Amino acid sequence: MNEEETVSTELSKAGYRYLREGRLEEANESFNGILEINPENNYALVGLGEVARKQRNFQKAIEYYQACLQFHPGNKYALIGLADCYRAQSAYQKAIEIWEQYLNQDDQDVTVLTRIADAYRKVKNFEKSKELYLKALEIEAENPYALNGLGHLHFDFKYYNEAVPYWERMLKNDPKNIKVLTSMGNCYRKTKDFHGGLPYFERALEIEPSNFYALFGIADCCRGLNRHKDSLEAWKKILDSDPNNKIIITRAGDAYRNLGDLEQAEHCYKRALNMEFDMYAVIGLALISKHKGDHLQAIESLTGLLAQNPKNHRLVIEIADSYVKLGNSEAAIDTITRFLRLGGKNARVSEMLKSLQKQ
Repeated sequence: MNEEETVSTELSKAGYRYLREGRLEEANESFNGILEINPENNYALVGLGEVARKQRNFQKAIEYYQACLQFHPGNKYALIGLADCYRAQSAYQKAIEIWEQYLNQDDQDVTVLTRIADAYRKVKNFEKSKELYLKALEIEAENPYALNGLGHLHFDFKYYNEAVPYWERMLKNDPKNIKVLTSMGNCYRKTKDFHGGLPYFERALEIEPSNFYALFGIADCCRGLNRHKDSLEAWKKILDSDPNNKIIITRAGDAYRNLGDLEQAEHCYKRALNMEFDMYAVIGLALISKHKGDHLQAIESLTGLLAQNPKNHRLVIEIADSYVKLGNSEAAIDTITRFLRLGGKNARVSEMLKSLQKQ
């Protein structure tokens, strides 16, 4: 080994040591020192790409990786770095193309398999994403990234029941993984199995008592189970740490209303509306008006919403019901007929129309 090669080797070792230690400026100096000796050195070009990538200067990093590939086609580290840069910029299709080149050399690399599967998931290619995650599991049966990816893939495509087994396998190896626990809970919540979802959110809350997703899941499951007192407690805990969350304030209003505390419910709805317009807060206030017997006020509020959301069946049902309470079945029928004429579909609305037409 001649003197230049020796110097390059030492600079390369130092550069990558600095990278590991997060001393990016020193790493940059070391790698540039190598390029002064050999402008085509692959270790230096990849190293400079890594420095730029860690600094989130992705365009500069891409240039270094591409320069390396120009001199050293197929360099694995340059391909991985380049693909990671594209992924960081959400240029998933470009990332996929680079990772595919890498897999042509090594199709047994589980890390790359899961990354490319992630990218296919981002571009909504279900079959290709699933194929690559499963290939990763063939190589490493309990790989957490592949299992988690398969869970999210099925969840994203609303195959909630199919997502559960993959996250269950993760929990066997990592029973205190809060993200997986809440993801499992959400699978059950999405299918309206609130009894099934609640234990997962409760387990997550035991681990992290103020976790937003656990509290939200508990509150929403309890709401679905008509346990409005328990639901309200969870909403209030979220508001303790996030007092200006408009959505949660409205949900708390719903809980108060269902518990019969109309004064507190009205306070929550108006507080939410003072922040920003919220359709559900308006609906909540309209329902309070209905409860008080002020159906004209309810109709006025809900009709304004219906003009903006003509296919919202809940609005149609509440408006029609208020007309019926006022003894104006003709207006109720007209409201429902207009909804159906615009292409709206809902079994409860259709049943309501049939019942009114029989009167």
